[in-house]
Amino acid sequence: MLECRQHCCRSRMRWFGERTKEKICPECREEFPETNFRCCRSLVNLTAKLRKLNLTVKEKQRKPRCEKHEEELKPFCENDKELICLVCRDSREHKEHRCLPVKELVQIYEDQRKSSLDSLTEKKSAYLEMELNQKLKISEVKEQASSLQTHITAEVTKMHQFLADKEQRFLRDLREEEERIVEPMVKNLR
Repeated sequence: MLECRQHCCRSRMRWFGERTKEKICPECREEFPETNFRCCRSLVNLTAKLRKLNLTVKEKQRKPRCEKHEEELKPFCENDKELICLVCRDSREHKEHRCLPVKELVQIYEDQRKSSLDSLTEKKSAYLEMELNQKLKISEVKEQASSLQTHITAEVTKMHQFLADKEQRFLRDLREEEERIVEPMVKNLR
């Protein structure tokens, strides 16, 4: 770490110094004396962790190898359902087993996956069509129920009106009959 609080690695500082022939910070261009470098422990630790992480990633990218023979795992033993090396394939343990190259196995599984996917796509399409049909039927039933409700309400209203009219007619007829009977009786009473 420089006095200006910028962080640089020593090799970059030397390279920059050789190019410019000056002792200045490559970031802020402030001059510095070479003896005032300070080590930043957190950056050193972080750098060490990154280097270790890069090694781990490279190890993981390495192709898998047989534990017995340290050979690359190439064929797939269908009986044991595992990758084996060419030496294992020729051994007594796997001699009678059916072994396939990985590429061929991948193609087989890819074909199976594609077949399964096609089948599922067809089923999904059929289910979606059934769902659409069911939604249409639900919509039709709701529409019919609404129409029937309107019709029932109209018919019941008509019946109420008919009954109200009948009631008025009966009451009028009753009054008329009452008057027809009572009028002569009132005359007689007078």
